[in-house]
Amino acid sequence: MRPASSPLRLLLLACLLTPALSGCRYAYVPLIPKAVEVTLPARVTTAALTREGEALVLRARVEGRFEPGYLSVAWFDGPRDLGRDSVYLDAAQRDATFRLPVPKPGAYRAVISFGGTVLRQVELYEVQP
Repeated sequence: MRPASSPLRLLLLACLLTPALSGCRYAYVPLIPKAVEVTLPARVTTAALTREGEALVLRARVEGRFEPGYLSVAWFDGPRDLGRDSVYLDAAQRDATFRLPVPKPGAYRAVISFGGTVLRQVELYEVQP
């Protein structure tokens, strides 16, 4: 009878050790993930190019976090460069208005940049480009 009880003991020992020998481990997954820090660059939220009499007027507003610096505009009539201008902006002054005297109708563009990065282009087509 001795040999018959040995497989029974071995089976009982295996059943008791099965939970310890299984490969299950506790995996920690946080229920609330860490907050994501996002810093958006400066952006032009409002920009309009209009004609007022014999001048082009560009009005622009810069939003977001930015270091004080110059908002620049480059004026074009089709491919022809008409000139450049800039205004110093800081946290208190976020709006800028630019004027360019041009008596004749044209296909005008104004390219707005801040800190050397082009932010927006606005167009006013009074004639076909």
